[in-house]
Amino acid sequence: MTNSLVSIQILPKTKEGEDVIPYVDHAISVIDASGLKYEVHPLETTIEGNLSEILPLIEKVNEAMVEKGSTNVISQIKVLYQPIGASMDSLTEKYR
Repeated sequence: MTNSLVSIQILPKTKEGEDVIPYVDHAISVIDASGLKYEVHPLETTIEGNLSEILPLIEKVNEAMVEKGSTNVISQIKVLYQPIGASMDSLTEKYR
């Protein structure tokens, strides 16, 4: 059972003010490669898993932005840590 939901909005600063969408797409590909469950939303991506897996992934996403050419990165994150279990489905099922 997973214990956390973490939402991340990544704001990479590009070298010459170019479009950030390719950077965001790359960030999502790093999240996808992790194998953790996630959902992309218009302003953020939510990841479901154990906090001990997600926090290193957040670090990896930030490093990937710099490797792609970003001069710095702001990551806005929200964390739900719930030791008895946390899932996106349980929080949103009444809306679906």
